[in-house]
Amino acid sequence: MFPTNPYIVDTTLRDGEQAPGVVFSLDEKIGIAALLEKVGIPELEVGVPSMGKTEFEEVKTICNYGFDFKTTAWCRATIEDISIAAKTNATAVNVSFPVSDVQLQAIGKDRNWVMKNMKEILDFANDSFTYVAVGAQDASRADKTFLFEFADAVQGSGAHRIRIADTVGILNPVSTEKLISYVRACVPTLEIEFHPHNDLGMATANAISAYMAGANAVSCTVNGLGERAGNAALEEIILGLEKSLEYKTGYTIKHLTELSHYVEKASNRPLSMDKPITGRMILTHETGIHTRSILANNKAYELIDASEIGRQAEFVYGKFSGKASIQYLFEKKGIKLCNEGITKILQELKAISTLNKRSFSETEVLEMFISAVR
Repeated sequence: MFPTNPYIVDTTLRDGEQAPGVVFSLDEKIGIAALLEKVGIPELEVGVPSMGKTEFEEVKTICNYGFDFKTTAWCRATIEDISIAAKTNATAVNVSFPVSDVQLQAIGKDRNWVMKNMKEILDFANDSFTYVAVGAQDASRADKTFLFEFADAVQGSGAHRIRIADTVGILNPVSTEKLISYVRACVPTLEIEFHPHNDLGMATANAISAYMAGANAVSCTVNGLGERAGNAALEEIILGLEKSLEYKTGYTIKHLTELSHYVEKASNRPLSMDKPITGRMILTHETGIHTRSILANNKAYELIDASEIGRQAEFVYGKFSGKASIQYLFEKKGIKLCNEGITKILQELKAISTLNKRSFSETEVLEMFISAVR
């Protein structure tokens, strides 16, 4: 059961900024929001208005900025939080209830408290907002019978969507499919959003699995930014849908690299060089077999065409280089080498690379050897 339009809720400005040590300025928040708008993301969870005066004012600014996406304020399950959020002019609210025993015990509550207070809280939310989402915090560790009772109550409350949160990232793609299918059977008319975390490295895969099981929406962050091991990465979900499922999402993927690198700088969280989709080395090739094949057809070793994500593929040269890449490099400069010359350069390059424990750029290789071949 695949949704006709896999919907994304970006929560970089809320769950992403909750990563330890990350603080976005208002200008950075607006910059992130503007780039998400360029990608075409339809909904942003923009913050927690009850967190304090500064957060309230920044959420309010973004909500009134004129962006072309739904703005959602995150709230605890209290009338006070919802009342504060309503003053920001947010389009929607997400009201979060703990639903696992471990989460409830941590705040001195129990299941009876949830069911006793839900109606009053959600009635107030529905009166205050035109769109209400209800979070089932730690749903992946909740008692399934209680989760059914909770979801059924959400469906009957007039709320529009339920968020099924894998709060500590315990799910895998198979258990995600089972959980979302279970919830879908419980609440056939309610929109389902899945909120994965990456503690076991499966958040993106779980997000795709949730869509395939019938979830209408997935919430995620740019670069997977978030607490502990982070969230599902927005850019990975989009390309996962596009490439693995061959589904045309409608999102403007050429802006994903710009967005990712902007958030990298704003968060002061350097990306891994080989991070999927936006890592700086994912379209860089060295080995002889790979470069020779790519020169014939880049699809031989590239799933994503560099131009699709606003990038350029490149070669580096070193221990694993082959003759084809050396020949290609010098012919680009109008220098035709004989086979003996290519072999000599390659042998010297491999030795230098091994000694220095690194590869070299085109410019560096030309500087090393061009005087010897002219």
